[in-house]
Amino acid sequence: MLFRLDNAVKRRVHALKRLQVQCANIEAKFYEEVHELERKYAALYQPLFDKRRDIVTGAVEPTDEECEWHSDREEEEELAEKATIEDAKKEEATPEEDPKGIPEFWLTIFKSVDMLSDMLQEHDEPILKHLKDIQVKFSEPGEPMSFTLEFHFEPNGYFNNAVLTKVYKMKSEPDSSDPFSFEGPEIIDCEGCQIDWHKGKDVTVKTIKKKQKHKGRGTVRTVTKQVPNDSFFNFFNPDEDSEFTLATDFEIGHFFRERIVPRAVLYFTGEALEDDESVSEQDDEGDEDDDEGDFDPKVSLHLALPFAISDHSLNL
Repeated sequence: MLFRLDNAVKRRVHALKRLQVQCANIEAKFYEEVHELERKYAALYQPLFDKRRDIVTGAVEPTDEECEWHSDREEEEELAEKATIEDAKKEEATPEEDPKGIPEFWLTIFKSVDMLSDMLQEHDEPILKHLKDIQVKFSEPGEPMSFTLEFHFEPNGYFNNAVLTKVYKMKSEPDSSDPFSFEGPEIIDCEGCQIDWHKGKDVTVKTIKKKQKHKGRGTVRTVTKQVPNDSFFNFFNPDEDSEFTLATDFEIGHFFRERIVPRAVLYFTGEALEDDESVSEQDDEGDEDDDEGDFDPKVSLHLALPFAISDHSLNL
């Protein structure tokens, strides 16, 4: 297109491109301020999340007033019916001690959310029963843009770490070689942590036995060696050969940050899952309609997610 234009018009187009680069630089500043707002409001949310953790772990018992919840009539009837059934079962069963907090709160969420349950193995479940809380920490002012997921565990028989972390590093500035590709902050790297496993408790590896026959003497010996094992805990130490490409890794981290941590109780009860399914159905219907008109999926993705993932940044 450009080569067909007159030289005078080309000059003016070049001027417009310079303006476009300036727009991209302003947009980068906008996203930096958005990050600061997220950090500011994260501090306001944290006391509520701390209270949630204390209730989940049984460190505190909520008051009657704090437990009041007004449901609509249909939900109340459903709950009343379930309560009647449960009461009948309790009368038949041997009385049990009142459970502490909300047992298996986070494990239930992991098992309910498809993105997380796909990563979860049976041998991970006993460990995740000890998960007390998941927190999101934003980088401080003046530091490179990033956020950290913190998984807090109670003392357990599997590893010594009290907290497992995953850091997501981002940048929010146009690429000097391709400034027009800028669509907001992009993930450029991620960093897990070293898990200090107790002896024989590392679920990310498994021991296999293999028989070897000596070519000369014909004797057979059994050799044992450790090989990688599927586990959620590979999330903290991904490598280039694992299923965790940077794009997939960031998608999971983003989901923890934007959905799981802020709305944990709704994923525990399943209400957020219903909302997600509803949105997914609407998206599917929209896709069918958009097939008939002009639609740019890249624009849709950019509007749906606050962070863009560029192809050229996907390397660990």
